[in-house]
Amino acid sequence: MTKITPPTQAEIEAAHARIKPYIHRTPVLTNQTLNEFAGAEIYFKCENFQKIGAFKARGGVNAVLSMTPEEQAKGVATHSSGNHAQAIAYAARVVGTKAYIVMPDNSPEVKVKAVQGYGAEVTFCKNTPEERQATLEQVVARTGAEFVHPYNDYRVIAGQATAAKELIEDAGVAFDTLMAPVGGGGLLSGTALSALYFSPNTTVVAGEPEGAADAILSFRSGQIERAPFVKTIADGLLTPLGDKTLPIILDHVSEILTVSDEEIIAAMRLIWERMKIIIEPSCAVPFAALLKNKEEFAGKKVGIILTGGNVDLGRLPF
Repeated sequence: MTKITPPTQAEIEAAHARIKPYIHRTPVLTNQTLNEFAGAEIYFKCENFQKIGAFKARGGVNAVLSMTPEEQAKGVATHSSGNHAQAIAYAARVVGTKAYIVMPDNSPEVKVKAVQGYGAEVTFCKNTPEERQATLEQVVARTGAEFVHPYNDYRVIAGQATAAKELIEDAGVAFDTLMAPVGGGGLLSGTALSALYFSPNTTVVAGEPEGAADAILSFRSGQIERAPFVKTIADGLLTPLGDKTLPIILDHVSEILTVSDEEIIAAMRLIWERMKIIIEPSCAVPFAALLKNKEEFAGKKVGIILTGGNVDLGRLPF
């Protein structure tokens, strides 16, 4: 049965217990140089060290483990440019079923190979929302597999919420602000719910690329908007919000800050150089937003979810 209301505190706690055997409790890292540079006390939740190299393992595994055995046996299907595709492929392998993944034909090769490496069947399509959906419907009609939406699914949102839950528990500080990037809003809405339930005095701020700035328009209008143009290095953040993620964001996120590709690359490079860890461009967006708006975060305790590290090393921007 499909859930029709946002995840409760008890449901996020249950999701965390459900996925615990299959995910890493990723570290929370700090860096004195970056703190001084930013003028804030930053705690990075390193989901680049997560299974599949990204936070999306949490939502994918929770969604698949939440299915009935009968649903699992039919297989699972999704459309994704990369990290959610890997999450569903990994989750399907965990429960011993088949994954059917629709991927845009310009997806990073590193992500395609990873999805296939988990044993999933990949079908390519043109990189438009309409083509993704049409191809997915053909796959589901052919296979009978259960569709798990990359973000507009409360099972996925509950799983993604566990990243912020761990950050709140493990950092050992009272956060002024939690930050996450926003694409379709699965992580952001989950982060907002975890802040609400587990750290109610903490505000939630999103970072979004200027080259895929639909969420900020949706945030202002109160309805799902499309970006006026789509051109950004942050390839994981190209999707518009969903009818499940937008209401949570409207209710529990304080603001959305946009950043240019140049600012994203600079923030990404800083983390590579100073923290000695690999992150992908989408991952650097909230840190870039903090650096662009230093005065707003001056002296504050800020938690940032570093969403993933699945960067194509052959296409580095520096």
